[in-house]
Amino acid sequence: MCTIFAVTGPIFALMGLGFCCVRLGLFQRADMSVLGRFVIHVALPALLVSTISQRAPAEIFRADYLLASAGGTLLAFLLVLGLALGPRRLGLQQSAIRAMGVSVSNKAFLGLPIVAQVVGGAAPVALALSLVAEDILVLPLALLLTDLGGRQRRGLWALLLDIGRSLAGNPVILAICIGLALSLLHVQAPDPVLRLLDMLGRVAAPTALFAIGGTLGGSLATLRACGSCGDIGLIVGVKLILHPFLVGLLALHLPLSPEMRAAAILYASMPMFSIYPLFGAKYGLEVFCSATVLLGTSASFVTISTAIWCVQHFVLS
Repeated sequence: MCTIFAVTGPIFALMGLGFCCVRLGLFQRADMSVLGRFVIHVALPALLVSTISQRAPAEIFRADYLLASAGGTLLAFLLVLGLALGPRRLGLQQSAIRAMGVSVSNKAFLGLPIVAQVVGGAAPVALALSLVAEDILVLPLALLLTDLGGRQRRGLWALLLDIGRSLAGNPVILAICIGLALSLLHVQAPDPVLRLLDMLGRVAAPTALFAIGGTLGGSLATLRACGSCGDIGLIVGVKLILHPFLVGLLALHLPLSPEMRAAAILYASMPMFSIYPLFGAKYGLEVFCSATVLLGTSASFVTISTAIWCVQHFVLS
């Protein structure tokens, strides 16, 4: 157990530092958005290009990993969607937003620094595959259903075009594509470029963790302002417990290495992605989504520690 807290302790301590800095007024919540943009647009893409470009194509194109990650994610998505449409009798739009919360993890900001300490060098490649599974396969489905549930429906092709443009302009997706191209072409970047990418990549994790904590520091009022405690509890429970269980169930029956199997489970065990409230804001659910992120991220200290213990004893041992 001490080994587990040696992994999660510094991670959540750095988040706590960001939280305290915002609460004490040393930084504003808006400053955290600047740090987040730096991670998403500069530091994380540099890490992905550097890591993926230096791997053999056979290490990157893993259909078995994608099947485990995307399959478990889709099952969690459909479960919450069905519960929201059925027993809760919510509309398709609100149901899809809730299902989105259980199916897209905070892999880059919170997942990478944790998974890297558990599985080592496999973490960035597994991150790229998890991004493909969740952000390219499942997230567009959630956006499609959300749009179909709206009052003003766009044409299917117009919606798909908007989703394609969004993905094509995503710096993380672009970095994955650049890394894959360099790997396939067996192109090695010059040493100065690799050192620059490495320097930028090293600051991605600590900056992201500080930004997460700072964002939570400015969000306490949202939890008090939100009355949908039952729905929030359902989303948090499915995201932190059932989602990694479903991914792990599939991963254990596929020919993955122990490190990649553990990475798939741990990435799925992360709380919902930090920009979840931005999607909810388009449909009047910003407070609900912000409260869900706050509660999910806070509770994840216990569930992530449990997930690490499980993979160390049943997957990596």
